[in-house]
Amino acid sequence: MLDAILPIMVDSLASAALIFFVAVGLTLVFSVLRVLNVAHGSFYSIGAYVAASTCLWLVSSGLSPWLTFPMLILSAVLVAALLGPLVEATLIRWTFGKSEAVQILITFGLFLILEDLQRIVFGVNSLAQDTPMQLLGSTTIGGVAYLNYQLLLIALAIAVVIGLRLMLAKTRIGRLLTAVVFDREMALSVGINTNRLFLLAFTLGVFLAALGGALAAPTSGAAPGLGAETIVLAFAVAAIGGLGQIEGAALAAVIVGVVRVLAIYFAPSLEAVAPYVVMLVVLLVRPYGLFGTTQARRI
Repeated sequence: MLDAILPIMVDSLASAALIFFVAVGLTLVFSVLRVLNVAHGSFYSIGAYVAASTCLWLVSSGLSPWLTFPMLILSAVLVAALLGPLVEATLIRWTFGKSEAVQILITFGLFLILEDLQRIVFGVNSLAQDTPMQLLGSTTIGGVAYLNYQLLLIALAIAVVIGLRLMLAKTRIGRLLTAVVFDREMALSVGINTNRLFLLAFTLGVFLAALGGALAAPTSGAAPGLGAETIVLAFAVAAIGGLGQIEGAALAAVIVGVVRVLAIYFAPSLEAVAPYVVMLVVLLVRPYGLFGTTQARRI
């Protein structure tokens, strides 16, 4: 049993890292825009498809396989730059102030559109490109081999948590975002360009989701239905941590990652439902999530 602890923890943290990227993007968008974006999972799957496609093209062109690493990041940047401003300005902005039910219905419609566009552009077959994972190789600790790519994912997730917290606390943009989260009307009344901040926050959320998909491409590839599976899991993580809470999303991702891997190791038939059992238990005890708090509602 003790020999299995380290492999379980590494697998759990690597799984948590990929979940965290999309969940923290979802919670960032909700905390700033107050929009429940069901289409967020599609940005994850599009990021995975773009990364797999571009890396396959790069390798088949005979270019250096090490270029696949920056290509993963560039794929997420491309998805965010193309879809973030377009979706926010044409659709998401229209949902401001609408009820949660309207937001969910509208973004669900967007999700269906994006899922069909993926099938048109990338086809219905799975795409896989594991060159980045193969290049990094593995490290043997205590007779057990660990993929170095998994360790990279964990390090990147930690860097994102620290980077987001520093951005919100130390930069002007971060302080403006915090002001908008705290009191949108007051921020608008003192001359803060809230529309620009909403655009920035939404695009950053798209980038984080696409980054998660791009980084997942070398390990699990891209396949139809990936967006639906991801958004359900991301909502579970966000609900466990508390909507709008970055640290909550990080802790919840670790909890879900550990639970999923434990289920895979010891009860494979429960792997699909284990995260949602955890969510149910947490919400029964703390309805607003681990880090969530009750807030006064303006009427």
